[in-house]
Amino acid sequence: MSEAEQVPASAPEAAAAVLDALNATDSNGTEALNATAKFVATPEGTALAYGSLVFMALLPIFFGALRSVTCSKSKNAADMPETITSRDAARFPIIASCTLFGLYLFFKVFSQEYINLLLSVYFFVLGVLALSHTMSPLMSRIFPASFPNKQYQLLFTQGSGESKEEIVNYEFDTKNLVCLLISSVVGVWYLLKKHWIANNLFGLAFALNGVELLHLNNVSTGCILLGGLFVYDVFWVFGTNVMVTVAKSFEAPIKLVFPQDLLERGLEASNFAMLGLGDIVIPGIFIALLLRFDVSLKKNSRTYFYSSFLAYIFGLGLTIFVMHTFKHAQPALLYLVPACVGFPVVVALFKGELTEMFRYEESSPEEAGAKEDSSESEKKDQ
Repeated sequence: MSEAEQVPASAPEAAAAVLDALNATDSNGTEALNATAKFVATPEGTALAYGSLVFMALLPIFFGALRSVTCSKSKNAADMPETITSRDAARFPIIASCTLFGLYLFFKVFSQEYINLLLSVYFFVLGVLALSHTMSPLMSRIFPASFPNKQYQLLFTQGSGESKEEIVNYEFDTKNLVCLLISSVVGVWYLLKKHWIANNLFGLAFALNGVELLHLNNVSTGCILLGGLFVYDVFWVFGTNVMVTVAKSFEAPIKLVFPQDLLERGLEASNFAMLGLGDIVIPGIFIALLLRFDVSLKKNSRTYFYSSFLAYIFGLGLTIFVMHTFKHAQPALLYLVPACVGFPVVVALFKGELTEMFRYEESSPEEAGAKEDSSESEKKDQ
């Protein structure tokens, strides 16, 4: 997290690519940028900024976790989650480190202006798609039943006859087109003005899609991922200046920001507190897994979800407290990982369900479909 920073005023695989970028430029490293900040925030401005950041961080975790339950049962190709295995989790910190160091070399060798131009276009496309996907369920409730909602299908195939192979098969409707249009307007606003509100709209959409569409296959995988990124975060923040250099140069909606001088300057404020999306998505996908575990228990309770959700609030609050106490940058995962893993484990020990929690296994959509097909064929044979 960052205390004060001067910023210019001016679906599953895609989500995974975004998550790589989030961790490669996690804003934990941006704390050191405070060294050059001259703005001194008022207590009211600081409280408003950090309160707003905490609130915004909770939104994609809560709603993304709820949507992940529905997403795990979906048979629509556009809504199918990307399953993270233990092998993926073990490799992820290494891949994120290589990505981070690669960006560091790029910014050292090439012009920052041209790199950020390419990144702006890239995140413009991803942001429009992510925001459109986020808005879609809301629009379905807003539009009246009498709304003429036509169905469309985008289909690309390769070959002909028996060798014909589907490359793209995407179904959408008029409501989806309206969402795409609204998202494009926000995208153009961000591209031209880099306004912090547009940045946050894209950031919230990225985070919510990440929590919804990136699924851990079991609790052990979640512990491996969080543990690896815990080490990654601490090393790159405290051990080198690589993350700080990249964060200073990187202009993209991969963080949530809120101005500490909002009360003085209104919407034109430019001294921001910030929170990297990696500090939201990484704990968020683990919290979403625990919600799906709660659902699998069929006990009509959400004990593990709420305990991990409260643990996240505690860890984020502790990060802010330590940062202000010691006046030094703090990697948020240093506090979030022990809290989000430790609290549910203690609850499971107390309830005698620790073994059951670690035995819980989620199958990928392809495996689940294969199981359903095999069970149906067995019923027909009988």
